[in-house]
Amino acid sequence: MNWYLQVLKKYADFNGRARRKEYWMYTLFNLIFIIIAGSADNLMGITFNGFPYGPIYLLYALAVIIPGLAVSVRRLHDIGKSGWMILVAFIPLVGIIWLLVLYCTDSQPGTNEYGPNPKSEGEIAY
Repeated sequence: MNWYLQVLKKYADFNGRARRKEYWMYTLFNLIFIIIAGSADNLMGITFNGFPYGPIYLLYALAVIIPGLAVSVRRLHDIGKSGWMILVAFIPLVGIIWLLVLYCTDSQPGTNEYGPNPKSEGEIAY
């Protein structure tokens, strides 16, 4: 949960690096909260006509879109890639697979052009 909160504290910080653990823990908790928000909409019967989602889901999704993009860009910085590589996701099928491979790639050791390696800094030791 601390990793999720750490990403939210860096709400729109597209600078620096994010290690794999930070990215994947944020993604895990984000997925859990999205499921809870969608379920809450359905349980309360406040979904939009013809859609399984409602205002709770919509508000949550809008609130976390910028931190999600920011942690994705910082994750790409961690492996030495430009944040603009996130646009590769628009290539059908291949783009998503390529991004998944990049997100799973280990950090570039030492300092790169985006900053020091967060693993060696010991930002959060769990």
